[in-house]
Amino acid sequence: MEQIIENLSGLPNGAASGSGAQAVERALQLLSIVGRAAEKGIALGDVVAESGLNKPTARRLLMALMRSRLVEQDELTRRYYLGGELYVLGMLASRRHGLLEMAGESLRRLSGGSADTSFVSMRRDDYAVCLYREEGTHPVRTHALQTGDQNPLGVGAGSLAMLAALPDQEIEAIIGRIEGVIAVQYPGYSPEIIRADVARARESGYALNPGRVIANSWGIGMAILLPDGRLAGALSIAAIDSRMGEARQKELAGLLRQEVERVQAKLVTLFSSEKPVPRKTPQAVRPRTPEPV
Repeated sequence: MEQIIENLSGLPNGAASGSGAQAVERALQLLSIVGRAAEKGIALGDVVAESGLNKPTARRLLMALMRSRLVEQDELTRRYYLGGELYVLGMLASRRHGLLEMAGESLRRLSGGSADTSFVSMRRDDYAVCLYREEGTHPVRTHALQTGDQNPLGVGAGSLAMLAALPDQEIEAIIGRIEGVIAVQYPGYSPEIIRADVARARESGYALNPGRVIANSWGIGMAILLPDGRLAGALSIAAIDSRMGEARQKELAGLLRQEVERVQAKLVTLFSSEKPVPRKTPQAVRPRTPEPV
């Protein structure tokens, strides 16, 4: 919400109507209008008609929502849809129907089977956010990642797994945007290292962090995909370097693969249950021929 206020603060006075609070209220009104047309999207003219705002104001507010990723626009149809940030916020807020709830049992199995700490993460813009960590029973634990922590995509095992699951063009765009942060805050990384890590992750089928964030703290991760192939998040396991030899990497990768498949199966069930039931085309009523008297 802070970002949306910041975006709106840059609007001309006519669009914001002299009041930041009023601008936010109008933006949220438009968000609700777009949300009601979530399945098929909504055209700008319909947004204007439903909101009562003039076209330039509605367009500027929608642009502010788009900058915050709360709304997105289809490049071909120009219709507006709910944006990816709402999905992220919903995941963070909802334990019942979110990725965290679906991955809870998998995390317990991963930590139970490996004795190490497991994580579920998801993408937020150019960053990976740790939604939850499940402690293992091994006495020596790694504290590299805590619930709520975020790192640039490519930094850490789960984060790298998510980056590697994206299209090449998007990966390059992300690396270009995070390059400055990497140079200042992550001395173990560089754009070249991240590109090489992505290539290795794709080749091996899992992402590996060989202690680049914290020395002696290694991690292994795999991406979780939605039924349509888009990125949903990642599962990962972290352990001290002595417990992450090549043979054990393959063992842990096998555990991760099983749990990723289980979570993806749950996502398939969830999305299939949310598909609208197609309406039957009403058949023309034929006039009833009167029976002979």
